[in-house]
Amino acid sequence: MASESADRTTLFAVGIELDGAAFHPADTLRKRVHAAENAGFTFATFDDSLAPAVAVPGGRIDAVTRAAFVAPRTSTLGLVPVAAPTYAEPFHLSSQLATLDYASRGRAGWLAADDPATARAWGARELRTEDEIRRERVDSIEVARRLWDSWEDDAVVRDYAAGKFLNRDKLHYADFIGASFAVKGPAIVPRPPQGQVVVFAYETTGSDGVDVALVSGATVPDALAAVDQARTSGVPRVLVDIDIALVDSPPPSNSTARLHFSGSTADLTTLLTDLAARADGVRLHPAAIDEDLPALSRYVLPALLRSGLAHRPVPGSTLRANLGLPRPVNRFAKELNR
Repeated sequence: MASESADRTTLFAVGIELDGAAFHPADTLRKRVHAAENAGFTFATFDDSLAPAVAVPGGRIDAVTRAAFVAPRTSTLGLVPVAAPTYAEPFHLSSQLATLDYASRGRAGWLAADDPATARAWGARELRTEDEIRRERVDSIEVARRLWDSWEDDAVVRDYAAGKFLNRDKLHYADFIGASFAVKGPAIVPRPPQGQVVVFAYETTGSDGVDVALVSGATVPDALAAVDQARTSGVPRVLVDIDIALVDSPPPSNSTARLHFSGSTADLTTLLTDLAARADGVRLHPAAIDEDLPALSRYVLPALLRSGLAHRPVPGSTLRANLGLPRPVNRFAKELNR
């Protein structure tokens, strides 16, 4: 296997946030996803909140369902919806994400981002402290991972002649008891094609079951320091979050803690090339998606592909493979030495 630095260079991931103004008519969603896939982006994220920043008359469809809608219409793009791990029922959430992995043939991710609006909407007690929020997030991720492993890969038999379709000895209880919930299991969806859906999280300071950390900072040195901190804590892959505004776009908002870029496509390509020396990839937040995405597709992605810095996902590849992450061994099969 190549060295860690060589792996990062070869598998530099380029992601894009496609939520835009928080409203997705079906045609708009399809067009944006197809444009991102055709350009060669590694993955797309879909933001979500029960209290979105921009009010939408009549509401909107949740991020997991939007990702599932485009799953059969895409073939290479990783699909990473935001789903709050706090307050949600982890059993149902893990089932939704496993189903998304099947619908996308192994291209599902999960951005585990906390949403305080969920507690208010559901009438639940709002978690007040960082320790409470972190505990709930860690517990939810752990439960999801146990449930994804509760079916061994060969648990489904499909022996039509014998009338046997399931080996129940290869189903296992999750047996999780946490501070605020308990889950017995097993899951109602077989183990996902990737084995485990890829788990993304923000600014993590410990692995906590996270595969990919999204970090940022007010300046490039701050962002790179955050990359080093996340990598030291044991997170397998670390990506930099960047707000971008290309030449004719409005400037990026200063309301977030993300790194801000304003300039030409050539300058953005230079910045991404510099970040690739330390980070495993980036996620771009365009100021104006429908104006910036064509420019990214025409100038930035081709330059990164020509240089060999980024790679174009091929049909049949999983999101794990495109991020340089191994397919996990099933924990229960491993414990039983199978």
